Amino acid sequence: MIVCEPSGHFFALHTAHTTYQMAVDEQGHLLHLYYGPRTDASAVVLPPHKDPGCWPNLLPQEWPAPGLGDHRAPFFEPEFADGTIAADLCFESAEVRPGKYSLPGLPAFWAQDPQGETLSITLTDAAGLTVQLLYGVIADCDLITRAAVIQNTGSAPLTLRGVPSFSLDLPRKDLDFLTLDGDWAYERTPHRTPLRPGVQSVGSVCGIPNHFHNPAALLCTPDATETSGECWGMALVYSGNFRIQAEQSNAGVRFAAGIEPYHFAWILAPGESFTTPEAALVYSNSGLGGMSRCFHTAIREHLIRGKYRDMSLKRPVLINSWEACYFTFDEEKLLALARAAKQSGVDLFVLDDGWFKGRNDDTTSLGDWAADTAKLPGGVDGLCRKINDLGLDFGIWVEPEAISPDSELFRAHSDWALQIPGRATLPIRHQYTLDFSRDDVREGIWQQLTALLDSCPIRYLKWDMNRSLANVYSAALPAARQGEVYHRYVLGVYDLQQRLIDRYPDLLLENCAGGGARFDCGMLYYSPQIWTSDNTDALSRLTIQYGTSLFYPPCTMGAHYSAVPNHVTGHVSDPQARMAAALSGTFGYELDLTAYSQDQRAELREWSAFYQEHGALIRSGTLYRLCPPDGFGSAWAIAAPDSSQAIVFAVGAVLDGRSLPLPFAAQGCYEAEIRQTGAETSRCVQDGEALRAHGLPLPNLHSTLPGYICYLKRSSHS
Repeated sequence: MIVCEPSGHFFALHTAHTTYQMAVDEQGHLLHLYYGPRTDASAVVLPPHKDPGCWPNLLPQEWPAPGLGDHRAPFFEPEFADGTIAADLCFESAEVRPGKYSLPGLPAFWAQDPQGETLSITLTDAAGLTVQLLYGVIADCDLITRAAVIQNTGSAPLTLRGVPSFSLDLPRKDLDFLTLDGDWAYERTPHRTPLRPGVQSVGSVCGIPNHFHNPAALLCTPDATETSGECWGMALVYSGNFRIQAEQSNAGVRFAAGIEPYHFAWILAPGESFTTPEAALVYSNSGLGGMSRCFHTAIREHLIRGKYRDMSLKRPVLINSWEACYFTFDEEKLLALARAAKQSGVDLFVLDDGWFKGRNDDTTSLGDWAADTAKLPGGVDGLCRKINDLGLDFGIWVEPEAISPDSELFRAHSDWALQIPGRATLPIRHQYTLDFSRDDVREGIWQQLTALLDSCPIRYLKWDMNRSLANVYSAALPAARQGEVYHRYVLGVYDLQQRLIDRYPDLLLENCAGGGARFDCGMLYYSPQIWTSDNTDALSRLTIQYGTSLFYPPCTMGAHYSAVPNHVTGHVSDPQARMAAALSGTFGYELDLTAYSQDQRAELREWSAFYQEHGALIRSGTLYRLCPPDGFGSAWAIAAPDSSQAIVFAVGAVLDGRSLPLPFAAQGCYEAEIRQTGAETSRCVQDGEALRAHGLPLPNLHSTLPGYICYLKRSSHS
């Protein structure tokens, strides 16, 4: 619910449990007042003005602008034609609309009336600048979104050198900053540190969010735990260069995020406007878990679109050919793998890298999206028909944004690659990046993709992106507009993925970027799942998936059961541990099943059946992180909203005979089904009150990395 006082100078955004308040002061500046537990109090208490020479530096400004007294680190930097970088933005008008706003060409959370509302506030600068602040309220998820439209209302060009998606001034200083950081194969590891005076920030200049930092972060009180304490979480709905920063000053803490200012300079001619990516905000006073569950619900119900938004709809159990074959295969090897997969309960066969002409290693052929008939005599369509005859659906891997120097496409269109005139182009991973800021380049790739997808019933497409951007220069733009290329590139990726899902509404699109380098809300607007990491080791995945779950729900995480020793870490873990990690996401296999015996495949078939039986619960249930990963183990649970059923997963050192309190168990008796192996289970009855008060008893297991999976269902006799 959005409240706008008759004077138009006080605004309150109410969700089910939170309130966000703003007001306009005597000078016409929009100030932030409050973001916390829901309150219906409407008394406006504005911060006192100090000496006019210093007060802007102390005021909690809703959209901070540089050059006129606010000396905190600037994010918004409009440069006027005379070289001035300054703005004095004053309130002009406000409007409340039913339904949540959308952003043309950009992904955003969505909600129709009465689920969503929009507040639009217009600020103006007399020099010729208007900023329209957009606030979306999705009350049932406790989600507030922010974006802005900046318009040049002057008579001369204006250049934006920095644009935030949001800025939030909080009065307290004693806060912790939690970010999700890492590297290839170790993405989204949580790092939490107390704020110190000055600016702390994370971000990316790679053209994609990258493996090193995720475009989501939070501030929290020092006492915040999984179940208590205050959290202010933020996730950018964006898949390019970004910056998230927190600045502690004498006025409190300023939390802001948006497009990374490096190599960003967007020219606005008179009358033109620029729309920022969206930022999604959640406040919780019930700890990290409460914040996470708000984001999970919002992403499932108000970001993911299309066929697979229905969490009760089966997601296929898939086998990916990569770790079984790498580049070395022919049609018969693939069919043998498919037959073994069918015996293991697999629904979908995915052909990974190496299927297109001349592709026998990673040095060639990207951009030539036609079958290598030396490997596939009948082409992709011939293989697809044979896979279908085995009773399996067919999927395929592509990397549409890349081009190999050794490719027919590059020899025909070398200017399609991002490259700086007069400088050598850097071939990261033996490949260049296509200039997706250009309509003609995207159209050329579109023609190849549609030819492939129209050739046979392809049910799944894995869209990969294996390098960061370099040599960022577009031959289609003049020198003065090269600062627009990074953002135009991201808009181009969004454009092509939107065209894909419009033309192929039943296609299951899974995004990937060298593993998890582009795991963000922007991508989830187009694909319901993202490959979480190239590291499928169960021990590593405990941390990777834990960190990911702080903002993103399990239904979005590509997670596969793979061989041991693991191909990335060399680590060996028990089958139950590998299953626990894989079953928590979108389940599949990443191994050579032809090496498995009939009995082993039968065991895997039981696990595949378990996922299909309980997949709706895994995708739509409520996640509880019971024991955070400590390098040796972890435990978590996914429960139905009404607590009628749940699955408890425990891995590693936590299996030492302890008990796990279960916050969702409350009444009646639960029938417990404990999965010891794929084919063997043990059953018992547990009292709900005892589970909540004393916990679920865990066994004392000893091995390299043991695992334990327990399905709980409230007894019909309760």
